[in-house]
Amino acid sequence: MRLVLAEYGEAPTLIEEEPWERNEQLLALDPSGSLPIMIDEGGAVISGAATIAEYLIETRTPRVGESALMPAGPLERAETRRLVFWFNAKMNAEVTQFLMTEKVFKRVIPISQGGGAPDSAAIRAARANIRTHMRYIGYLADRRNWLGGKDLTLADLAAAAEISCVDYLGEVPWDEDQRAKAWYARIKSRPAFRPLLADSVRGAPPAKHYADLDF
Repeated sequence: MRLVLAEYGEAPTLIEEEPWERNEQLLALDPSGSLPIMIDEGGAVISGAATIAEYLIETRTPRVGESALMPAGPLERAETRRLVFWFNAKMNAEVTQFLMTEKVFKRVIPISQGGGAPDSAAIRAARANIRTHMRYIGYLADRRNWLGGKDLTLADLAAAAEISCVDYLGEVPWDEDQRAKAWYARIKSRPAFRPLLADSVRGAPPAKHYADLDF
């Protein structure tokens, strides 16, 4: 969501939430209590990363007259949505959630709510799983100009968002696939990526190379 907004030249006001804590105001916006949630101009509430991204494409593209980040053809749009789901759901569940939970969230979540020492088995599983995803990114990048086709799309931003989280923790095996590394170097160099490279999580500083465009 942040990458899409940045591609359109918008800087959102971010509100930090602790999803393990019950927040009645958050539940009033979305009864599922899931993040992210976007409150747009005029008070419109949109929930879910992929839904927010497509909403932004539909509302911002006419305003700025730039690339839509979603292909024009139905087959190409279907492929982009497939890849967005792959990274937002599959890679997130198999890699990002494991690492972020065990190495970041458990440090601040109360023990009574699942905090505590990291689960080494979960971390090992994530480290094994990410290699498959890196090879898949390399496979796509080797056959297309961008992951979803000839133009930059939501598929690239979804993949980059997951990789960024994992790379922040120093857990991306960049030796696994040079094609994936070259693709990430391209997207990491985009102006829209700069706010992410400046991120810092309390108690968990980024890997030394995280903000380095040359790794």
